[in-house]
Amino acid sequence: MRKKHIIILAIVSLLTISCNSEIRLTTYVNPFLGTATLWEPEDLGYVRTWKQRTWGAEVFPGSSLPNAMVQLSPVTQFRSGAGYQYEDSVIYGFAHTNKGHWNLLHIPLLPVTGEVTPGNYASAFSHDNESAHPGYYRIFLETYGIDAELTSTLRCGFHRYTYPKGAKKKLIADMTRSNNRVKDWKIEKVDEYVFTGFQDAEGKMYFYAISNYPIEDIRALKDDQHEVSLVEFGENRKNKGRGKNEPLELKIGFSFVSVENAKMNLEKEMLDKSFNQVRKEADKEWNRLLSKIKVSGGTEREKGIFYSTLYRSFLWPALRSDVNGDFTDERGEVVNEGFHYYTNPSFWDDYRNKLVLLGMLSPDVTTDIIKSITDKGEKKDGYMPTFFHGDHASVFVAGSYLRGITGFDLKRAYKLLLKNATVPGRGGRPYLDEYIERGWIAEKDTTNVPTWDEYKAAVTKTVEYAYDDYATALIAKKLGDEENYSLLIQRSGNYKNLFDPSTGFWRGKIDNGNWIVDFDPYYPYFAYMYREANAWQSLFFAPHDPEGMIALYPSHQAVEQKLDSLFTEPWRGYEAHNMTGFIGNYCHGNQPSHSIPYTYYFIDKQEKAQCVLDSIMGRFYDMGTDKLAYAGMDDAGEMSAWYVFNAIGLYSYSPADPEYIISVPLFDKVEFTLGNNTTFTIRREGNGKKIQQIRYGNEAIEGWFITHDQLMQGKELTITTTEQ
Repeated sequence: MRKKHIIILAIVSLLTISCNSEIRLTTYVNPFLGTATLWEPEDLGYVRTWKQRTWGAEVFPGSSLPNAMVQLSPVTQFRSGAGYQYEDSVIYGFAHTNKGHWNLLHIPLLPVTGEVTPGNYASAFSHDNESAHPGYYRIFLETYGIDAELTSTLRCGFHRYTYPKGAKKKLIADMTRSNNRVKDWKIEKVDEYVFTGFQDAEGKMYFYAISNYPIEDIRALKDDQHEVSLVEFGENRKNKGRGKNEPLELKIGFSFVSVENAKMNLEKEMLDKSFNQVRKEADKEWNRLLSKIKVSGGTEREKGIFYSTLYRSFLWPALRSDVNGDFTDERGEVVNEGFHYYTNPSFWDDYRNKLVLLGMLSPDVTTDIIKSITDKGEKKDGYMPTFFHGDHASVFVAGSYLRGITGFDLKRAYKLLLKNATVPGRGGRPYLDEYIERGWIAEKDTTNVPTWDEYKAAVTKTVEYAYDDYATALIAKKLGDEENYSLLIQRSGNYKNLFDPSTGFWRGKIDNGNWIVDFDPYYPYFAYMYREANAWQSLFFAPHDPEGMIALYPSHQAVEQKLDSLFTEPWRGYEAHNMTGFIGNYCHGNQPSHSIPYTYYFIDKQEKAQCVLDSIMGRFYDMGTDKLAYAGMDDAGEMSAWYVFNAIGLYSYSPADPEYIISVPLFDKVEFTLGNNTTFTIRREGNGKKIQQIRYGNEAIEGWFITHDQLMQGKELTITTTEQ
């Protein structure tokens, strides 16, 4: 299958060379990258014993624009990440929302022919007859002999189905199913060429669909297990000269407000456009975004991974407001606040890097996301929204504002963040009361905890709350709130409270302050002491205070020994769905480890960090038999953004601070255009791993960091390396 994707990529590349001989950067993007699952022990890091599939990157190959409302993509199984697994062999339909996190998949539709049954309508398919490109997806449905093509705008989907000659055109709408529990649904014929409805499943999504073939009937098909809706089409009378075998085209507008707004979105974005026009406009929009980072040098493989991960970094958060600005707010009311309304970011994951990248390239989107989460917090319970674990909206807001994204009301956002940090309550930080009282969170005194049992994740919460306190303190200082600045900056040292000098690990304590006795640093937990990690993977997290963190150890040599052990002590064969991709006990397949390699910088061993970074970039982004697997979950773009930053030689080590740690880029030259159209350049001199000198313009940079303000000057960052 891999050869097929390469051939397609080459053909598309040749066809899309522009008149000035520049290859469109979208030709480097492979939307299938990340859709495969890891199976082999050498990739997983252990021998599989469970029947369940190990988690992949959980990404989708279908059509979307950057941060769009619509993600139009095939579903090969429900309740499975993004709904698409490369190893699957059937397609249930094409759904219209996607995050890659076991949710969404609104309104799945599948073209069919002949007699179908509700419980057995999925179509077989082959990757040999499948292709994808930013803003476009195509598959041949073998069961029905139908060629299906998909493209999209921000709020609309365009389906084009070529049926077998003479076959009656039908469409299955599986309205009772998505990746969420479907609370309610409706589908009905409105007139000869229009059908509408909604599906209420993690948001009530309305649709307004126009067909180029008349709709004869929409009826329910039921058996003892399932119910679907069957849309049947008659002969085409609109374009008699083109014949009845013209492809069925469905233009569908969507809205989370009403059918009327879905119709309005369709009329504004797609109604008068052809399929090829929409597809070309999608390609143009993606090329515009990708062109903000132009790389020279490197291999074709590295460029392919780079632009594929850059593409993947800009699919979430997703738009939820209509072309007129209407949206359904947190209270269920339809409002219009004068900004674009977005879903929440995946704060525990993408605060580390993806949201910083989003702000650098799309500051207007970032501004509206912050306005959106502020609106939600004010209308719900007075707390800033969080996601899954931690409180990292604080990092997002602080880092964005300090990087010059100031088009939102910082005082309103700060009021919510301060409540998160200081007022215990439902909607705020879990276990905040004990964190405030003693500066750390206790864990249960127990033994033999299974990996998947849910506890407090007390160690991870403690060290992350300390960083969140630091981020909120930065905002307090900016606003002149000295009292809360002093309080929060003092609390930012709480990460030290669970450091155990006798083991060199951060370790859980029970209520009386004693260390947890049943402590095995190699054993992974889902939420006991550590969130989705073991003690090794939870080392060295104090992005705001690396020097203080290093000082917890007796010497730099002790830190170096600990780091060396992390990357060389072998994984003990523990099997966990969300832990794959190991270098020793470092796990790139989950986020807690992602900043650890840079710790070498603070003990003057930068070249060791670079060895690890190069190994990660070289091994963990096109894995598996088909070279289409990541080491682990993309988590709404975090895994992808990690690659993007490190490939260009920058990383958001402390994302709350407007600065970047400098590493050796993969590419000889990088031209990076910020959201305000300032372009700075990164140039690598030499092919070594040890950084000998860093210059910005004509000035040498002392230390390892460059500030965002410096990058805004639009000069050249030169990284000179030498062999070790």
